Amino acid sequence: MRLRKPRIAPTHVESWNDAQKALAQPLLDKRGTVINIFRTLMNHPDAMKGFMGWGSYVLSKKNSLPAREREIVILRIGFLCGSGYEWTQHRAIGERAGLTATEIEAIKQGAAASHWSAADAALLRATDDLHGSHFVSDASWAALRAHFSEQQCMDVVFTAGQYTQVSMILNSFGVQLDEGQILDPDLDRRGS
Repeated sequence: MRLRKPRIAPTHVESWNDAQKALAQPLLDKRGTVINIFRTLMNHPDAMKGFMGWGSYVLSKKNSLPAREREIVILRIGFLCGSGYEWTQHRAIGERAGLTATEIEAIKQGAAASHWSAADAALLRATDDLHGSHFVSDASWAALRAHFSEQQCMDVVFTAGQYTQVSMILNSFGVQLDEGQILDPDLDRRGS
């Protein structure tokens, strides 16, 4: 976490206007609650609507990456961006997608962790490239293509890009963990 308190306060249900209620309803139908990222984004309903469209693709079965591989990319980006909120949310999602607790911890080390398959290491290297230079190197691209289709490689870039943006939003707006969540000590980078 970068901030100890929000720069942009999450909205509250009792103050929602009609546009915010319309945005909240599908979340309530699916989850039964509206978590802090969405309650914060509801301060700008038009932006949230656009954000939800693309984000829904990246997290859907339309994304050609299998869920486990998608979560490797998301968690690595969240860690590299120092996004405690993102890491916390996607740690649980990653576990549901088949990542073990050991693998999730190893994501922090990247491809250097010893137990990764060649395909997993290729995902991590490509993600590191995207984070570091906003470009997948030729070597990393070749390693990806050895294990993934062209569309899956495209979805690696789309997923890393989406979750870089998500991390920027979370970090800059100061979105705090939801009730009952615990911050990973490796991501406690709070300033003000």
